[in-house]
Amino acid sequence: MSITVNVHDGQARISVSDPFSFPVHREFRKACDAALETQGNGEIVVDLGAVRYMDSAALGMLLVLRERAVAQGKSVALDHATGTVRQVLEIANFQKLFEIR
Repeated sequence: MSITVNVHDGQARISVSDPFSFPVHREFRKACDAALETQGNGEIVVDLGAVRYMDSAALGMLLVLRERAVAQGKSVALDHATGTVRQVLEIANFQKLFEIR
């Protein structure tokens, strides 16, 4: 599992690889901390393009990131969600909380 954070033009992008589940929560938290420290346009993008499996813990991690981001006046978007991952997000009604691209 590898989670990376890249900043480009003031936007923080957290890239997550497969599987996105509970064992990566510490690594994801560190990535979130780094993204939240970014000065810029206030958007954090979580790239789910390499994720084929995510569990309820991953949903919880995304919710915690959103809560922390909103508290700082930032937004969170979910990018490249496809297949089963997109279905899980839709079933959980995440489209009401996140911009899903």
